Amino acid sequence: MQNIDWKNIPFGFSETDYNVRCYYRNGNWGEIEVSSSNTINMHMAATCLHYGQEGFEGLKAYTGKDNKIRIFRVEENAKRMQKTAERVLMAPPPVELFQKMVKKLIRLNKRFIPPYGYGATLYIRPLLIGLSPEVGVKPAKDYLLIMFALPVGAYFKDGFKPVDMMICRDFDRAAPLGTGNVKVGGNYAASLMSLELAKKEGYSSTIYLDAREKKYIDECGPANFFGIKGNTYITPTSESILPSITNKSLIELAQHLGYKVERRPVPFEELSEFDEVAECGTAAVITPIKRIVDPTLQKEFFYGEEAGPVCTRLYQEYTAIQFGEKPDPFAWTEVVEID
Repeated sequence: MQNIDWKNIPFGFSETDYNVRCYYRNGNWGEIEVSSSNTINMHMAATCLHYGQEGFEGLKAYTGKDNKIRIFRVEENAKRMQKTAERVLMAPPPVELFQKMVKKLIRLNKRFIPPYGYGATLYIRPLLIGLSPEVGVKPAKDYLLIMFALPVGAYFKDGFKPVDMMICRDFDRAAPLGTGNVKVGGNYAASLMSLELAKKEGYSSTIYLDAREKKYIDECGPANFFGIKGNTYITPTSESILPSITNKSLIELAQHLGYKVERRPVPFEELSEFDEVAECGTAAVITPIKRIVDPTLQKEFFYGEEAGPVCTRLYQEYTAIQFGEKPDPFAWTEVVEID
């Protein structure tokens, strides 16, 4: 067994044993292939390199309290990848193929699955790319779906601790009617400069306003935004926000726990009315926000040095389901049999 310090694993790339691949050629998906290489051989004129025909997902495998390995809502990841593929004219991978590849990848890299009790997980990254060489702007004919896995710790080094955020008015993550609601790499490339500027100023991430009017809260860095007002969970709706599987699940969980839920446009001014605010996504689950600063308007919204009671409860209940510590009333998790 490899010597891994499970308690201090960073959230970053590391080598594991295998990845799995499946090619789409001549109008059909082929057989799943296993590779120990961490490189992809492709034509220099591949559409993924020139015209952004690329989409990806992120999900995790968890070692539960009972030492069983669980995956969480993988079908939702598969469906979201299909939506991404359709938006940029790639071949959508069948849900069954996606699920089969995830399970095979986990079994092949079972020695890298962090044990229970460290808060660490096996992160799985599916990637879909266009391979055909094209010089004109057109979709590829051939595609590759590849998945690799690696053990990761907390996304933020301080774990479930409130962070500072900056309102970004000088950059837009995605335009209305663009690709903001699908998971393509171009959306993340568009966010890099603003994220770098925010970090130089001492903030963990940025909060984007809507690109059309700059009046409403949009995405929260690479994650979704939500706020708590009394007994209500409020999260923005927008045609340029990526539908977060974590946010979708938290909405169901909040309703199950007796909270009201509102999905609607959230005006910038409403930030002053929230009791708690946070970002949510696969990597960190929930990251409470301590302070939001708008440098342009010279405004500051403060929510507390510690995570609020609702965010804390949601985080604890959510992760307890993922790690098999509590029953799963939603049938979100699936046990993967490891040989």
